[in-house]
Amino acid sequence: MIHLPLTPPEDFEPPNSSEDFYAEVIRLMAESEIPFLLSGTYALACYTGIKRPTKDVDVFAKAGDALRMLSFFKDKGFDVEIVDDRWLARVTRGEQFVDIITNMPTSATHVTDEWFQDAPEARLFDTKVHLVPPTQFVWSKIYVQDRYRYDGADVAHMILKRSEDIDWTQLISSMELHWEVLLVAVLNFRFIYPSERHLIPRWVMDELLERLHAQLAMPSAGKKVCRGRIFSPRDYQIDIGEWGFSEAVGNLEEDYAKH
Repeated sequence: MIHLPLTPPEDFEPPNSSEDFYAEVIRLMAESEIPFLLSGTYALACYTGIKRPTKDVDVFAKAGDALRMLSFFKDKGFDVEIVDDRWLARVTRGEQFVDIITNMPTSATHVTDEWFQDAPEARLFDTKVHLVPPTQFVWSKIYVQDRYRYDGADVAHMILKRSEDIDWTQLISSMELHWEVLLVAVLNFRFIYPSERHLIPRWVMDELLERLHAQLAMPSAGKKVCRGRIFSPRDYQIDIGEWGFSEAVGNLEEDYAKH
């Protein structure tokens, strides 16, 4: 059970120029009664106590609720922006912004009602909010593996501090197609914290390693596929554009037509 309420460290504050904006937006989000979940640096601080600078606030919402939220803030006189219909919208004021995230576009990790079940309560800027649960926090961070941003440390720290709060059964089910990504993450954790290896349940390791052993006994795939663009579309563009690999997802009909 997650101990409530959670709060960021007392001396964890955004730049003074941004604090009033963040506080106003979060307060209005709560008053709107449109469901949202706090994520990003503030959620990490609540769960782990880690303090680090942040340039924005991240919240997660279902796609339909994100549209309602944008309409709500537009009526309040704020500037709003749909940055990318696939996953990201913003409430802005000048260079300040709050991100509203509905989906992780490269991995089809979209926000559902399940994310809100048992979401822990926290207080930010003296406003009651709910945090993205540890399970979904890991799920949303585990695919961020780009040349310019890698969230592996956030995943490792969440496991270190909140392993008992992670629903490992749900996490494996959510990552069923990408179980190898989870295996790499837990092996990475074991390497980083050799004295804390016990925090990864033994059955999780057994399940993932059993899959690996079964995979090793299979013949190699006949289709050249690059799944790197799930992590970073730009870093693995050459694989698709010049080296003859197919996308992990995309126009499968064209691929089938060739066989």
